Amino acid sequence: MREYVISCCSTADLTEEHFKKRNLSYICFHYELDGKQYPDDLGKSIPFDQFYKAMQQGAQTKTSQINAEEFIEYFEKILKDGKDILHLCLSSGISGVMNSALLAKQELEEKYPDQKILIVDSLAASSGYGLLMDKLADLRDEGMTIEELYEWANAHKQNLHHWFFSTDLTFFIRGGRISKTAGAIGGLLNICPLLNVDYEGKLVPRFKIRTKKKVIRAIVDKMEEFAEDGLDYSGKCYISQSACYEDARQVADLVEQRFPKLNGKVEINNIGTTIGSHTGPGTVALFFWGKKRVD
Repeated sequence: MREYVISCCSTADLTEEHFKKRNLSYICFHYELDGKQYPDDLGKSIPFDQFYKAMQQGAQTKTSQINAEEFIEYFEKILKDGKDILHLCLSSGISGVMNSALLAKQELEEKYPDQKILIVDSLAASSGYGLLMDKLADLRDEGMTIEELYEWANAHKQNLHHWFFSTDLTFFIRGGRISKTAGAIGGLLNICPLLNVDYEGKLVPRFKIRTKKKVIRAIVDKMEEFAEDGLDYSGKCYISQSACYEDARQVADLVEQRFPKLNGKVEINNIGTTIGSHTGPGTVALFFWGKKRVD
């Protein structure tokens, strides 16, 4: 069996150390901050605290996906080493990056006909996408072939749950996801919207909850409702946050209290600059394995 590489986009929002520890490869999205372009490189070009502070101070952000030429260059380095590739893309419900990866695959398969390039639409984002990648690393280490892993990823990606809330509606208003009127009313009423990623990999508002205290409890209630085995959930749990670590810590503490069989402590990551350009600061996202997403 030829050696293979498990790969993803930087929007999986894991740390550099995590990627190296699990032997996972990644390729970077891009973003602009006040007109200057940077790679979404896990906070190396601009530390996350500085990035979100700049947003709070009015800096304009813009994101761009990886193009086919970049994928060709990235994939070819792996293929030249004689390795096959399993690459998972950021959800097609959020980005069109899957199309770029498929164009690169088509071109490179003509040049390397004896090697495999398998592309999966993760239908996931941020550290939920990262949780999926971590599981694939486990299965690879248990001896799965690249074909088996490809089939497993497609069969189980809908079992990954993403729930998140925001305590700052500024950037939802700026991005047009919430009207100025609704945002103003939401701010006055101290509303924290609770959203999730649906079965198509799209971000969907689900509930309008008043006060941060209530939405923190509500997001953990959703984990209890949907997690595999309910309160006996024994998988891993990840959280990602944008410049609101204390809020994320409160969610993590509540998860650890309510789910005693959890596999280790809750891992808290940063929402990266691509996803964070759209959510802004003040967002907490919770990720776990559970029932298949059907809506």
